[in-house]
Amino acid sequence: MASIDPYLHFEKDCEKAFNFYKSVFGGEFSSFNRFSEMPSHPEYNVPEAEKERVMHVTLPIGKDSFLRGSDTSSAFTPDMMPPGNNFSVSVNVESQEEADRIFQGLSAGGQVTMPIGKTFWNSYFGACNDQFGVQWMVSYDLNQ
Repeated sequence: MASIDPYLHFEKDCEKAFNFYKSVFGGEFSSFNRFSEMPSHPEYNVPEAEKERVMHVTLPIGKDSFLRGSDTSSAFTPDMMPPGNNFSVSVNVESQEEADRIFQGLSAGGQVTMPIGKTFWNSYFGACNDQFGVQWMVSYDLNQ
């Protein structure tokens, strides 16, 4: 069965915001990565000034919920998202087949922003905006 978590996007304040959320909710980050940890890729050249921004962070909230987030980078998002519109719905699934089915359904009539496929962080992942403009991220953990 799929699960859904909020995914917050920031221009450059993700670390500050998530430290604040951690102080409110408690707990520890279960993942924290910077763009500088990303292997080089010809399509995604992160500018030097953005390499210390947060690429991905996860804060467990309660038993089965997670607050996830990242800073934006001009390598991926040339137009920064205004506050209030800076979130995606993250769908975590149990199989690659389920990821494909959900991604194809959500992206139908919409716009694929990152084609679904294997990633360097060992996920099968894709991102899209649906036909209503809602931003979705579909992910299957290949370590399962």
